[in-house]
Amino acid sequence: MEKEIIFLVEEAPEGGYTAKALGHSICTEADSFAKLKKRVQDATRCHFETKEMPRVIRLHMVKDEVIPV
Repeated sequence: MEKEIIFLVEEAPEGGYTAKALGHSICTEADSFAKLKKRVQDATRCHFETKEMPRVIRLHMVKDEVIPV
C-alpha cells in the first residue's frame, strides 16, 4: 500500500481543471476545483482495491504564465 498518490493539476485551456496521477493511469477533469477534488477521489477509489488504497491524495497545482518581453 502506498501512503499517498500525487495528481498533477492544471487549468485547462478551455476552462476548468485536469488532474493526472503520477505513476498511475488515472486522469479526470472538471469545470471547478471543488468538483475536481470529488472526481479525483472517485477515480482513485475506482482504480485501487480497498487494501491497496493510498491514505492521502495530494494535488500538485501547476500554473503556466506567459509574460511578454
